[in-house]
Amino acid sequence: MKNKIMDTIIHHKIVAISRNIPTEKIIPAVQAAYDGGIRLLEITFNQSDPFDNTIRSIEKVREHFNGKLYVGAGTVMTLKQLSNACAAGAEFILSPNTNKNIIAASVSKGILCVPGALTPSEISDAYSYGADIVKVFPAVDLGPDYIKNIRGPINHIPFMAVGGIDAKNMVSYFQAGCMSVGIGGNILNQEAINQNNFGELTFLAKTYVKIISDYFKEENNG
Repeated sequence: MKNKIMDTIIHHKIVAISRNIPTEKIIPAVQAAYDGGIRLLEITFNQSDPFDNTIRSIEKVREHFNGKLYVGAGTVMTLKQLSNACAAGAEFILSPNTNKNIIAASVSKGILCVPGALTPSEISDAYSYGADIVKVFPAVDLGPDYIKNIRGPINHIPFMAVGGIDAKNMVSYFQAGCMSVGIGGNILNQEAINQNNFGELTFLAKTYVKIISDYFKEENNG
């Protein structure tokens, strides 16, 4: 399973991030993104919400899509969250930070793990602990030039850029050496969801998918 998810990330490039979407709207929202070409979804935990609906949302999405879409749990910061996410059916794990215990537990469960890091030391440590991909977060604060520079000595580590990625700057992160990106509200737009304008999500997803398709087609032909 881990290899299939990695292959899907390599091929499709985008992990759409669901953050604070009500459980009653999660299926139409994700269906709209799926219709636009999204095949990987991260549903995040909310650390400040005691009534967090992440687990129920993961269960609902897994049941509805039945293997057509890979579902991960995001903002996983405790071993309890990791355990609950896996029990709910999460197929990969993402975190905003590098936590050696969470990475080790993910490895022991055989689940693909994407911890967050920013400095060369953090990135190298995360990978040495067993991370499959390292999430460079927040990517936009230092930009693609920073990623390009640090990939010089650590170009063996797969990078996912997350934080501030949009249609205008996304390609620059691939040019800098990232193998994937995480995109939240620029695809799963909260205002459109609140207005039940799910067609807008399909349009946004198609826009990002096309940008990637056009870029890599040109890259391969060049």
